[in-house]
Amino acid sequence: MTPRQSGRSAGRGFAHVLSAASTRCRRSVILLCLRRGGVGAAVLTAGLGRRLIAMGRRARDRRRQQQQQERQEQGGGDQAGWAGGYPEIMKENELFERYYRELGIVPAGEWDAFMAALREPLPATLRITGYRSHAKEILHCLKEKYFRELQDLEVDGQRVEMPQPLSWYPEELAWHTNLSRKILRKSPQLEKFHQFLVSETECGNISRQEAVSMIPPLLLNVNPHHKILDMCAAPGSKTAQLIEMLHADMNVPFPKGFVIANDVDNKRCYLLVHQAKRLNSPCIMVVNHDASSIPNLQIDVDGRKEILYYDRILCDVPCSGDGTMRKNIDVWRKWTTQNSLQLHGLQLRIATRGVEQLAEGGRMVYSTCSLNPIENEAVISSLLEKSQGALELADVSSELPGLKRMPGITKWKVMLKDGQWFEEWKDVPSNRQTQIRPTMFPIKDEEKLKAMSLERCLRILPHHQNTGGFFVAVLIKKSPMPWNKRQPKVHRKLPQRAGDTEVTAANSDNDSECIAEEPTVIENEESMKMQEFPNSDTDQSKKEGVCGPPPSKKMKLFGFKEDPFVFLPEDDPLFLPIQKFYALDSSFPKMNLLTRTQEGKKRQLYMVSEELRNVLLNNSEKMKVINTGIKVWSRNSDGEQFGCAFRLAQEGIYTLYPFIHARIINVCIEDVKILLTQENPFLSKFSSETQKKVKDMVMGSVVLKYSPDPEKPDDLQCPIVLSGWQGKTSLRAFVPKNERLHYLRMMGVEVFKAKRKEEKMESKTEEVQNRLAQIEEGMDVEDKEQDLATKMEAEIGEESSHSPVESSGMEVENKIEDLDESSKNANSHVGEESRHRYE
Repeated sequence: MTPRQSGRSAGRGFAHVLSAASTRCRRSVILLCLRRGGVGAAVLTAGLGRRLIAMGRRARDRRRQQQQQERQEQGGGDQAGWAGGYPEIMKENELFERYYRELGIVPAGEWDAFMAALREPLPATLRITGYRSHAKEILHCLKEKYFRELQDLEVDGQRVEMPQPLSWYPEELAWHTNLSRKILRKSPQLEKFHQFLVSETECGNISRQEAVSMIPPLLLNVNPHHKILDMCAAPGSKTAQLIEMLHADMNVPFPKGFVIANDVDNKRCYLLVHQAKRLNSPCIMVVNHDASSIPNLQIDVDGRKEILYYDRILCDVPCSGDGTMRKNIDVWRKWTTQNSLQLHGLQLRIATRGVEQLAEGGRMVYSTCSLNPIENEAVISSLLEKSQGALELADVSSELPGLKRMPGITKWKVMLKDGQWFEEWKDVPSNRQTQIRPTMFPIKDEEKLKAMSLERCLRILPHHQNTGGFFVAVLIKKSPMPWNKRQPKVHRKLPQRAGDTEVTAANSDNDSECIAEEPTVIENEESMKMQEFPNSDTDQSKKEGVCGPPPSKKMKLFGFKEDPFVFLPEDDPLFLPIQKFYALDSSFPKMNLLTRTQEGKKRQLYMVSEELRNVLLNNSEKMKVINTGIKVWSRNSDGEQFGCAFRLAQEGIYTLYPFIHARIINVCIEDVKILLTQENPFLSKFSSETQKKVKDMVMGSVVLKYSPDPEKPDDLQCPIVLSGWQGKTSLRAFVPKNERLHYLRMMGVEVFKAKRKEEKMESKTEEVQNRLAQIEEGMDVEDKEQDLATKMEAEIGEESSHSPVESSGMEVENKIEDLDESSKNANSHVGEESRHRYE
């Protein structure tokens, strides 16, 4: 027998043995063979791999056949279930009904309506971003075009009701319809409306957000100067609302306030970045910490380091989510009281950490998508009790008129998953005291209970306004917490350090030297310590006479290692050509420019607000920053010959525009249509005013500005600022596809394209992606594309033809698909060199 035949025979025998082993075992053996090499690798190569693959296919086919047979036996066949092919989840849970009937959170006579609403799909809701100057134009487009097309429409035998504004949301910027998300995605009659929603969501002009989720940011009463902390921010819809409120006045590019959005899940932080960056704000920072032990941050105030206290805190804690049954169908099957019992301690710790970091007079909103008082009133009452008068519940009954709400309850009981009830802590047997804690029970002292005013809490019931279930409590901090009577401050002058412009994201997991004084503890009540913080080191606390929260945990670092945030030095030669080329105003805050690389060429320049720069420079050792800043310039190597190596980025154009005094081309609405539908239109296609303006300009990056004419009310009545490039014979705009579609819709150009046309473009898109994948490592994609576009201009002759602007929706869409992929300078950056793959 030859060595090859011997190897094949051994491989078949080896595969037969492994077929009986577990998947993990098989993988381990295969990896071991590959690592050892020699005979082991030869055996594997000789047939083991092929044999195992065939076995895996057969096993997978057998499982599929078995699953299909089980579904047919259940009577549903391929028609069963919500997703088609899966058995339908029964919307019944006896324990759930027993629990909430007993607690009495639903008014008498409304139980059947409450349960019926929970069994219905959640209607689709959308919110128009309110801080943009063209929010009114989007609203007008929705009302006059897309909503009218839904009139008298029937889908699957169900009549589509006209979308209605949420009565309690300001300025008609939030709408709801009786259409479920599933019907919106699947129905051909609604394809046009669905494409509009998807495209506008990608631009950041619309947020497809659940109605009750919009309530907490509104109750925060945010002003542009507020410092805001969002403790559990992902996926980011509420964070986006907070950013909008900061930018209420679009004439102020850098509001004094900022939002620090935190989440404990490293991967969800990148989803948060993707959401927040649609709004193109220099006032947002995403960090990755455990909310229950998020560190105290320091800022420089007149040469002194002081603790950063937040004016507003959003504390939307993790919860059991039984208020989301209408959209998360699986909750029906999985619901048990054990979920709430396990989360109560975490929720209380997060809320406690929140009020510690709240400034005096500040407002914190605590919210959950749960109806359970163990996660709601129990947390709030425990927090109020241990605050000893430092906190109070705000009366928000007059806010958000039109919102139907139920007051918080003052009496409740605790139930285990086996159905056993407990009314007081003293009734809990010792073997259950690890599951049930004293803070889960209502306070027995009637006087204290009345002073807490728990009825000021809000509980939203699904059947009242066809929404999900929700709970909100608004807390006001009147004085420091009792374990921190004196607000910690540092009065030592900061040393002057040369070159203090580099901030490394999570440089070290070692505890840095804390200059600020720790909170001063003045109380000494051991029993209070035992009950409020049962999981802390109580023995040590007794010895030292400590009352209050346990010591902060050491920060643990995990996930991707982020690139550093490096601010440009004041004398950096990189900035002078930029300043001269664009004639930047003397008030331009150049010290707020940063990059994400320490060495080599700086390919992207980002900008943050002055306040966030202060936070970054003073807390590099304390926090793990995932992302901050808005892209304002991108390097273009061909631009150097024209006087500036950096072109304007569309993401930051609205932030930069107020400071730019050169390279501005005012265009009419017809010019805008040409720019948005053609790739490299020749100058001869533009208006005579535009041609005259361009004639005396050197080649390079430009600002394209459209100003509405009040005397032409039929034209678009909101200003548009685009990033563009002036070539030798042409003028083009660098705008992402979805943003192009948005502006065209606002101008009345039909951009809808049926799915069949979209499928024809897949091969072309694939071809472009393959070409971009070959770009050398380390070269930023959009820079390469810009360089390519600039070189193409020199090669294009005047005889080249460009299609005129069409009003046909399919034609316009196809032209936009054909535009150079360089227009995909994405609305979010997750690391400068596009290293991060998660969105």
